[in-house]
Amino acid sequence: MRKAQRFNFIEGFDTFGVPDALPQLPLSLTYRDSSVQVSALLDTGASVNVLPYSVGVQLGATWEEQTTSVILAGNLASVEARGLLVSAQMSDFAPVRLVFAWSLSDDAPLLLGRMNFFLEFDVCFYRSQLAFEVRPKA
Repeated sequence: MRKAQRFNFIEGFDTFGVPDALPQLPLSLTYRDSSVQVSALLDTGASVNVLPYSVGVQLGATWEEQTTSVILAGNLASVEARGLLVSAQMSDFAPVRLVFAWSLSDDAPLLLGRMNFFLEFDVCFYRSQLAFEVRPKA
């Protein structure tokens, strides 16, 4: 079994501006020959991974080349999104392919959701300890 990596929650603010500690994961995203270091919010309630528009641009993606439309829900329901497949690496784990709903907005946070981050990794939250562990799927 692969070992888990432990991360601390990051102090920040929730969507209402209230101070909180959030499970944010530092990772490197790569698309074609471009890479960017980001911090993504782990969101077990998110159906899909969500990528803000500017991060996709930093990766060198071209909006018009992405032809798969993605329907977002909740607060992001009015935002147009298209599918974008990138390579992601965190800690010393092997890179994995993650599919993102690349939003046409920077108001959308960088989210790691059920499709497909939580299919690639097992995550245990220790909220009382302000920590979480990530382990690649077996």
